[in-house]
Amino acid sequence: MANLCAAALPDLPSAVGRPAYDLRAVGIGIVHLGLGAFHRAHQAVFTDSVLATDRRWGILGVSMKTPRATAALAAQDGLYSVIERSQEGVSLRVIGAVRETLFAAGDPAALVRRLADPAVHVVTLTVTEKGYCHDPASGALDFAHPDIVHDLAHPDAPRSAVGFIVAGLAARRASGAGPLNVVCCDNLPHNGRTLEGLTRAFAQHRDPALAVWIDANAAFPCTMVDRIVPATTEADVAEAARRLGVADQAPVVAEPYNSWVIEDRFVAPRPAWEQAGAQMTADVQPFETMKLRMLNGSHSTMAYLGYLMGHAYIWQASADPLLADLVERQMAEEIAPTLVAPPGVDLSAYGRQLMERFRNPALPHRTYQIAMDGSQKLPQRLLGTARERLAAGLPIRHLALAVAGWIRYASGTDERGAPIDVQDPLAAAFRQIVRDANADPGPVADGFLDLASVFGADLVAHYAFREAVRANVIALVRDGARATLARHLGVA
Repeated sequence: MANLCAAALPDLPSAVGRPAYDLRAVGIGIVHLGLGAFHRAHQAVFTDSVLATDRRWGILGVSMKTPRATAALAAQDGLYSVIERSQEGVSLRVIGAVRETLFAAGDPAALVRRLADPAVHVVTLTVTEKGYCHDPASGALDFAHPDIVHDLAHPDAPRSAVGFIVAGLAARRASGAGPLNVVCCDNLPHNGRTLEGLTRAFAQHRDPALAVWIDANAAFPCTMVDRIVPATTEADVAEAARRLGVADQAPVVAEPYNSWVIEDRFVAPRPAWEQAGAQMTADVQPFETMKLRMLNGSHSTMAYLGYLMGHAYIWQASADPLLADLVERQMAEEIAPTLVAPPGVDLSAYGRQLMERFRNPALPHRTYQIAMDGSQKLPQRLLGTARERLAAGLPIRHLALAVAGWIRYASGTDERGAPIDVQDPLAAAFRQIVRDANADPGPVADGFLDLASVFGADLVAHYAFREAVRANVIALVRDGARATLARHLGVA
């Protein structure tokens, strides 16, 4: 079978969407760090629509850790398909916004040069929470992180996203290439402000004068991104080939829902993403906090407890009556009361919509995938809500159970005693905690709750929080997730 490429576009089936512009006329105006499935199903789709009327905004897609994604796209003229799945059916659209690709580790100097290109006005990022080399509990740059240590010692050959951004900004300053918009699209609280702080801390350490220049010549708008994008499987690759009539080695799968809220705070030209459906606003925080706590917090709750209950996919976990009841009550009773609803949003209706999206059986989003990197995700997904409620003297029954689900999962064995391959930057520390505690659930919980990089000094020292989580960890180990949930919900 022939491969997807520019020459194949005219012969694709009529039902398949395709770029509404001449690929050869597109210039590179955006450098994107983190060329994973989410970016290609989200920001690149918005940008693809913009390119129909403004050819300046082609994307240089940069893979930070592996050349796998760049190689597949390079072989296909940067083209790939987005497979949208709902209970009503399947549709495909070929995206051409990623015009070039680069593997950062293969040629870091080349990436720094591209960041300094005067035609580039925007850098976007989806490097996941752990890609920022920071302390999730405090939001501060981790100067002891191996990549940060390396980048400060080798400023012209960085490894980290923060190191590359500062190197690119330094090169722009030296060449007079002009200001730059840096748009974080990861699930961090106040993501633009957080990245701005990390960038400034690194630059200040490297050259205080550079930090001053960055303050005046770089903008870090906050954003909220929302689309469910499961990992691509071999079956997805086969389906793309069947529907396209050509082989696509880089398809991505997504739900039809797609949302992007962007703070209107820029210092350089930018794509008119609002023409493609993005929402520009003066204040992203209400949207961001709502999404982080309700969608991502619920996802994490279902991922850990659902995995322990034997559910491989979120649609199965959200259809389990016990787990659905817990998540719905957690949203309504403990999360929503901490939120300020964004303009025009009804939080109860948003919660119901989330449950409908979670239950889409056409979207096989694995609980194991969502469970990855929990130490980086919990502070913004669950712990921020818990802090607010504790400060107000309010109960955290459901949140404590969700956090206990993470500890039970991260302890490394399931309810049948089989090992769990825990993917987390702190996985080695987790294993040591379990060994030191001889797998006794109480001391295991204590060991996890002593992790200040996750819980912060405040929650580490909070007696009521610790006791609530600890009791749930013991119950999950002793009785199993299903029985614990049933008792928790009063249906045992």
